[in-house]
Amino acid sequence: MRVLVVGSGGREHALTSLIAASPLCLEVHAAPGNPGIALIATCHPVRADDVEGLVALAHDLNVDLVVIGPEVPLVLGLADELRSMGIATFGPSAAAARLEGSKAFAKEVLVAAGVDTAQSRVATDLAEARQAIADLGGRVVVKADGLAAGKGVLVCDDADGAEAAAADLLAGGLGEAGATLLIEERMEGPEVSVLALCDGEVAVPLPSARDYKRIGEGGTGPNTGGMGAVSPAPGVSDEAARRIVETVHVPVLRELRRRGIGFSGCLYAGLMLTPTGPRVLEFNVRFGDPETQAVLPRLAEDLLPWLLRCATGTLEAGALRVSAGAAVAVVLAARGYPGVPETGVPIHGLGEAARHRDTAVFHAGTAYTDGQIVTAGGRVLTVTARGSDGAAAGAAAYAAADLIAFDGLQRRADIGSDAQG
Repeated sequence: MRVLVVGSGGREHALTSLIAASPLCLEVHAAPGNPGIALIATCHPVRADDVEGLVALAHDLNVDLVVIGPEVPLVLGLADELRSMGIATFGPSAAAARLEGSKAFAKEVLVAAGVDTAQSRVATDLAEARQAIADLGGRVVVKADGLAAGKGVLVCDDADGAEAAAADLLAGGLGEAGATLLIEERMEGPEVSVLALCDGEVAVPLPSARDYKRIGEGGTGPNTGGMGAVSPAPGVSDEAARRIVETVHVPVLRELRRRGIGFSGCLYAGLMLTPTGPRVLEFNVRFGDPETQAVLPRLAEDLLPWLLRCATGTLEAGALRVSAGAAVAVVLAARGYPGVPETGVPIHGLGEAARHRDTAVFHAGTAYTDGQIVTAGGRVLTVTARGSDGAAAGAAAYAAADLIAFDGLQRRADIGSDAQG
């Protein structure tokens, strides 16, 4: 098979690694890719949001399957355009991608499907926001309705803080993403991510994961796109993940079908394990980042046939074989992240880190300049290691990460521990 992977982050590097290792893979291409992906695939300088360019590239390469990594091309309808040309595509339609593209739509679907989630209100101006905050008791979560690269969720301790957050978003703090707000009751408990491969009818669970969103240890500081992940999530067995898929993902697929919307791809549920049981925080319509970098290295079988079955509507109920133990993924970020990151900084020690046993180094915000790898984004690298349990995997990941250096490097020291995040 000839496969095209769309995207340039750590998630896409992890996906490309497994696809390239498949006996079924004849060629693997990436657009735009990154320096790490370029070691195992042919990269093409087409942006992930260039729908027309990606469709032309897929046609010119005569690929058998396109795997779409990021959310933006999905929301823009890339999967629809590819399927209209008869190209098998792993990734949902634009209509299904609204589960991530609009938090208000996702909430509407959850409620209609009978899935447990937080109480919420929609607001489009400050007066509505103030009323929603008051109705929900002041201690709320303020969310930008649209895509915000992981930065549109503000957890507020009181009404004054919530009103300030709402005012900033409505004034354009995140552009059009914040023109509509979803204001939710604040739930308490550890978070867990459960991903499932879907073909519109069937949902096959992947191992659970927990990601760490805050920049600082112990879950302090501002939210980021994710500073690391552990799989499985502490306390969430494979059987528990299967039950979550049956009570969350399957009813949502059913509700989407009722509306005439099929979902082919990876459906990601972010949940909170509350005292009354799992409750949905959000949906993503693709593999999570950095959860993917912790989940995929645990798979004990070829991923590519599963991706193709999702794309062709031939998925069968079952379970993927998963290696025992755990995996921990540690993100190395640039100075300035999650604000404006410092770029162009030389990175050292990549080869030494990658040679560690059961360790992988996934590129994200990197570039190749003047004969060396330099920083080119906020989240620069993800270092993943496997071990007999979370503690062993974490120790191995940090041992490898210690070998990588660049000026201004930021990382958390508690990924995979009990610290919340």
